[in-house]
Amino acid sequence: MGKKVLVIGEQREGTLRNVTFEAIAAAKTISGDGEVVGVLCGSEDLSSLGQEMVAYGADRVITVSNEALKQYTSEGFGQAIMAVIQDENPEGILMGHTAIGKDLTPKLASKLETGLISDATVVEETGGNFVFTRPIYSGKAFEKKIITDGVIFATIRPNNIPALDKDESRTGEVTAKDVDVKDIRTIIQDVIRKTSEGVDLSEAKIIVAGGRGVKSSEGFEPLEELANVLGGAVGASRGACDAGYCDYSLQIGQTGKVVTPDLYIAVGISGAIQHLAGMSNSKVIVAINKDPEANIFNVADYGIVGDLFDVVPKLIEEMKQIGVNA
Repeated sequence: MGKKVLVIGEQREGTLRNVTFEAIAAAKTISGDGEVVGVLCGSEDLSSLGQEMVAYGADRVITVSNEALKQYTSEGFGQAIMAVIQDENPEGILMGHTAIGKDLTPKLASKLETGLISDATVVEETGGNFVFTRPIYSGKAFEKKIITDGVIFATIRPNNIPALDKDESRTGEVTAKDVDVKDIRTIIQDVIRKTSEGVDLSEAKIIVAGGRGVKSSEGFEPLEELANVLGGAVGASRGACDAGYCDYSLQIGQTGKVVTPDLYIAVGISGAIQHLAGMSNSKVIVAINKDPEANIFNVADYGIVGDLFDVVPKLIEEMKQIGVNA
């Protein structure tokens, strides 16, 4: 028997985040021959974004537009999404394990008086149950969880569950729902973004990350060029951020962002356990370090022992010659 699964979509500046499509794919696994229903919140017309969710596999989408939802607040989005949940009564709810997802979903779970599985990397059916795999102990181990009662509620780690192919021929209804969003105690007056332009670090397929070994903010310039050539994003270790070489918005690790790209190039990073917690599940890891005993080589698939200021320019030149395009 199929299940109705609600997927809470997330947009940024009018563009849906990739993890929304990945959550739809996970929802398809859970729903079986049931229904995947998307939900989107904002202050503008969301119909085109709703159609995009349909193209990626949602059966239908509900949009909630309200001026109070122009900027994210857990109060406003919580009210809007709870109204949809009460109307739809889904058997499953999924959302991306993003900054907003980590803030919003525990509050929804509390209101629903149900459990929440956070940061799932695999969703599979075994013996009639849906098994969620998630990393624990800073990525050093994995646990499998099964929800035996109540709503199946989980957040999905970006870049782990492949999205379905986009198919513009898919059809599904996109309907607008009016929700009286009120009693908002939090007012967002201004949003100051410090993130670098280009590819979103948390969803990047390729990341070039620098550590203390880059020695200065200027030392990040070759890394930025390499990332640009590869069509990837630039990240950093906490040591590089603490040293003032780059902004903390680039920090990867236990106290920064957790990333799982297809390719992670660690440049001048020693490999402290706190950093490994944020990137060790990358599909392919390449380490560049002049210290052959650096801990980063213990998790790397490929290692280059050498001076990064010699190696990186050669990599850039080679990538350009073989025609790698951003």
